[in-house]
Amino acid sequence: MSVEQKAVLDALKVVQDPDLHRDIVSLGFIKDLTIDNGRVSFTIELTTPACPVKDMMRDQSRAAVMQIPGVSAVDVQLSARVREAVSADGSRQSIPGVKNVIAVGAGKGGVGKTTVAVNLALALARAGSKVGLIDADIYGPNVPIMLGLKAQLTTDGQKIVPAEKFGLQVISMGFLTADDAPIIWRGPMLHGALQQFFREVAWTSLDYLVVDLPPGTGDIALSLSQTVAVAGAIVVTTPQQVSLADSRRAVAMYKKLNIPTLGVIENMSYFVCRNCQHESDIFGHGGGETMATELGVPFIGRIPIYQAIREGSDTGVPLFLSEPDSPAGKAFMAAAERTAAQVSIASYNRPTIPLTVVR
Repeated sequence: MSVEQKAVLDALKVVQDPDLHRDIVSLGFIKDLTIDNGRVSFTIELTTPACPVKDMMRDQSRAAVMQIPGVSAVDVQLSARVREAVSADGSRQSIPGVKNVIAVGAGKGGVGKTTVAVNLALALARAGSKVGLIDADIYGPNVPIMLGLKAQLTTDGQKIVPAEKFGLQVISMGFLTADDAPIIWRGPMLHGALQQFFREVAWTSLDYLVVDLPPGTGDIALSLSQTVAVAGAIVVTTPQQVSLADSRRAVAMYKKLNIPTLGVIENMSYFVCRNCQHESDIFGHGGGETMATELGVPFIGRIPIYQAIREGSDTGVPLFLSEPDSPAGKAFMAAAERTAAQVSIASYNRPTIPLTVVR
């Protein structure tokens, strides 16, 4: 019994992307479909290598096609093509070599925003994405310390060449100043520096460019919104009320700036004892998730207090590299997967980007 291509595509329509809420055929995920004497092979082209449900969709697809009479074997491959973000009004320009800009911000300092940004970038890279990192915290550029990176920037004759470490392309004001030199700049100078970081750096084929913003709701976030198309922002908070109050202001700021809030990450969420594994809610419990629910934004996840996070930040070997299978390492990976999923959702919700549909 011969197997028709239409029968295969019809069978695959039962497989839904749980984030986009559409079947993988109408989304255009099915590529390179071939049928040879009952052996069916195809590729599912995902929206991100960090897709948290890729194994589930592969298994569901294989099972669905195996139900077709005449099918003897099914070979399913996975690939990914990250879509490029476009601003909602089309007025902001994209960055050459960059598909998506992800801002990581916080309403106040001291919540571990840079730690989250660095480990989030590393987790996205570990999943198979091409990732860059801008240290836009001009007054406190700590990314070089956390990556153990001392770089002298060079040029290719036209643009600045970013430094590279652990698979990340990195730019930081820390590369341009002495360790103890204060940066005393007004708004226009900050805007000019951010423009240079985006426009005058030779970013190469990046799926995601993570931008570590300064805390608060000041000039850098405003300049970011006016400069480039931002896929969305991650707001980092801690569970206690003083942090949550400022985080609400940060979410409100992104809304005013027409930057989607991809979600909230609750850092220092709980403490796990290394000896007995008991969890203690030192700063309270559930505040970040409750806030996200009240504001109608996704909750990306909880990151525990863990001594190795601090040690890795001080020694230049981030926790996600030193202990990826620890509870904290797994929490960073889960947060990266959910962040990538939210970027995909945001891109598909913008009608300015055409969809590719299998015919």
